[in-house]
Parts: sequence; structure tokens; C-alpha cells
Amino acid sequence: MKRTIFVMIVAAAVGVAAQGRGGRGDGQIQGIAPGQPPGGARWTRLAPIPEPNEERNSAVAGGKLYLFGGNPVGMTGTPPGAVWEYDPAGDKWTKKKNMPLAAHHVAVAENGGKIYVFGGGVQKQAGGPSYVPANNAWEYDPAADAWKALAAMPTARLAAVAAAAGGKIYVMGGAGNYRARDGQPLQPNQPHRVFDLNEVYDPATNTWASKQVLPTPRSAMFAGVVNGKIYLIGGRVGTAFATTGSVTDIVEEYDPATDKWGFLKDRMPTPRDEGVAGVFNNRIYVAGGESITALNNSVSRAFEAYDPASNSWQSLGNMPLARYGLAGGVIGNRLHIVGGHITAAFGGGEPLNTPQHDALELR
Repeated sequence: MKRTIFVMIVAAAVGVAAQGRGGRGDGQIQGIAPGQPPGGARWTRLAPIPEPNEERNSAVAGGKLYLFGGNPVGMTGTPPGAVWEYDPAGDKWTKKKNMPLAAHHVAVAENGGKIYVFGGGVQKQAGGPSYVPANNAWEYDPAADAWKALAAMPTARLAAVAAAAGGKIYVMGGAGNYRARDGQPLQPNQPHRVFDLNEVYDPATNTWASKQVLPTPRSAMFAGVVNGKIYLIGGRVGTAFATTGSVTDIVEEYDPATDKWGFLKDRMPTPRDEGVAGVFNNRIYVAGGESITALNNSVSRAFEAYDPASNSWQSLGNMPLARYGLAGGVIGNRLHIVGGHITAAFGGGEPLNTPQHDALELR
């Protein structure tokens, strides 16, 4: 979540999170050189994003990567609302039309060539707090660089995830207010909710419906869709803010066809939140993130893959740079990871947002 005014010692904050817990018997690869995955594959440095930021959210459409939003400068800054397009053919970034409502911590998913953007944190008045949960829903057409307003989400929230399955988009979890504080900003020292909500949007009818709630309420989690089923991985429980919430390693499977949740899956090796995930060959690749506990305050270089068919995890070495709040996605057979913040939340300031853009060929 967003950094607060607490000051951290940068040298301590950039410590690397442990790569798994060991002794699990689930096929984790040992002895991988730092920064490199097994099998001879290598991370490739690509064009940096021109405007570094964190807490952008992303989707791939038409063979290009699109990034939305980003954090404001400070808790009372104005969210940038920027949209960036990355074209791998020319290794080039292009700034596109801004979001109609500038927001951060939005939920984003691609469906049928269009990109759907939901909720997030907004600023209701200039100079005011920018963590007011929104219920706005938008369709972005990459081909036309155009936005269209959709029916609003039933529940205002930020830091949810969106996943497309069966032609519909499921918006899950996130954080928001109790009714008595509707329209107010989320703050670490004010009561607020971490949701178990599962609300589905149907683009064909521009309508919403409520589905079976999440077994574990959480925000800032990873998500992937494999064979029509949605997998929620890790994230934050307790509260929306990293200083007061806790990371989780829980993995849960949802079947939209039956509106049912499956049995608890094999837990992720490195508990974390606010990283990036991508799906390739029916495996979910999970990169980066952060973990703040009573004993640990760190960003992660962890790079791991979950295989739903075998219900197992594999550790794949490290990312080149530890960071959280990063964006990315799979284009072709390459996983792209972009931007983010290189210290754990609540320390370091905006200069520690990185423009770095790395990619890895998946096999």
C-alpha cells in the first residue's frame, strides 16, 4: 500500500526476502544463481518506462502492454492517472490518453481486446487525501485510445484484483470503508474493511452480479486464470496498509462455472503482496512484491511459478532487482516486469521509484 511518513533506513529496507521456506518436497529448484532462472534463460533489460512510479496496474492486449494509474506523490498528492503503452516490436513506450478519473490501486483485466479498469483510490478535492475508494468502472479501447464509462461497481474499493473468465470479469477482494465512513479516505489509524467480495461484470449486458465470497478476505494479491479457473495467490490480510496488515501465503481456486471455491491449494513459498503475475503454458508466474511483518520489512526478488495441474510451486531464481508495486504481463513467451519501488512501503520517497524494465523468455 502507500508509504506513510515513517522514515526507514534505506540500507535495511532493500534487504532481499527469503526465497522459500525449504524442506517442502514440492520440486523447488535449489542452488540457482541470484538474478537468473534455471535452464539457461536470461533476463533482458528493455526500454525503461519514461515516468517511474509504483502501484500501476497492467494488462496485455493486442500484443502490447498497457499500464494504468500509479501512486500520487505523498498521501495528499494528486494521482497521475497516466496510461502507458509498450510495443515490443520497437521496444518503445508511448503515452496514451489519461484515465477519465485519475486513480491508483485499480483492478485491471483484458477481455475481447478491450481493457477494463475498476475502482481504485481517488482524490475528491484538490489538496485532499487521495485514498478515497471509488466504484467507477471503465472500458478502454487500445485500438482507438478511447474510454467509455460503464455501470458502477456495487462496492467502492481499491487494491482489488480483476480476472476475466468466460467472457466476464470478476473483481475480487480489495479494501474499502464501513458504511459510516463512505466517501472518506482510507487511513492506517481509521477503521476500514478488507473485503471478501466477488462481484462479476458482464460486458454484454453492462450489469453486475454478486458471486460466492472469497474464503480469505484480502487485498493486493496476485491472480491468474488457468483453464477457466481463477487462482488468488498471497496478498494482504487484516488491514489495507502494509504497516498494520499482514502478508499471507494462501492460494485459493475459484470456478466461475459452478460459482464454487475449491480446497486450499499448496501455499506460495514466499508470502508477499503487491507484485505482478502472468500466465504462460497453464502456469502462473509470480514476481516481486513486499513483506512487512513484526520482524521483517523488505521488498522481494522472489520469482516463482505455480502449476495448478500438479498443485505445486517451483522457485525460479531471482528477479534482477527487488521491488514492489510493479506492473507487467506476458507478451508472447516473455514475461515483462516494469517499474515499482525499490524499498519496502512507507520509506524512501518517490526518488526510489525505478524505471527499470526487464523481460524473461518463458519455456
